[in-house]
Amino acid sequence: MPDAFTIALLAVAALGAGTVDAIAGGGGLITVPALLAAGLPTHAALATNKGQSVWGSGAAMLTFWRHGRLDLDKARVTFPLGLLGACGGTAAVLAVSPDALRPIVIGMLVFAVVVLLVRKPERASDHPVAHRLAKAGAIALVIGAYDGFFGPGTGTFLIVGFVVICGETPTAATADAKVVNFASNCAALTLFAIERRVIWRIALPMAAAQLCGGFLGAKLAVKGGARLVRGMVVVVSLALCAKLARDLYVSGW
Repeated sequence: MPDAFTIALLAVAALGAGTVDAIAGGGGLITVPALLAAGLPTHAALATNKGQSVWGSGAAMLTFWRHGRLDLDKARVTFPLGLLGACGGTAAVLAVSPDALRPIVIGMLVFAVVVLLVRKPERASDHPVAHRLAKAGAIALVIGAYDGFFGPGTGTFLIVGFVVICGETPTAATADAKVVNFASNCAALTLFAIERRVIWRIALPMAAAQLCGGFLGAKLAVKGGARLVRGMVVVVSLALCAKLARDLYVSGW
């Protein structure tokens, strides 16, 4: 079990992760390796990560709502579907190893970056409301399942999906992504907690830091607008690609 100093360092990592995740996703890129480095077994690290990250996504979602950036009609569709998808994904990970997804996810992240940089999204107003909600719901269900099953890049995929498929601005997409991310985190955390995999002595201090990071990151996203979100998504995507590629190399894929 990590000592008090190590837990304090983990809380600092959670603060940075919460800030980054609120803007562009990818907070797990910081916290999961930190938890593993602290000596936690893989399942305990993943479970404890959900025990703290749910607070960051919740804080970011609340901040976007207070600034009037959430599409509440869309949230009524995407939240339950994100919850449902994550439940299915978390249950599936018990039967199938997620390791085979690494090369696929690397390709998807590279594709997402290229699309975000090159393609000009259609305006959301050009899409009928029913179509926008159906597309957003499908994204929430699929990416929610992915988050429950594997996870890396969830926030990034949600942002790119909402921008390219639903025609949202990067800032609006970031806000709507937090609804799905919060739902999938809640679902995964519930299942992990039932299995008693969460180490709360570590998760709670990190959760407090995540809460602060989530509020800070969301405020920065609102003030920085599309340019900040787009730039951070690219940086986070490339960092995730590098980490997953390293994992593949180390595992001898």
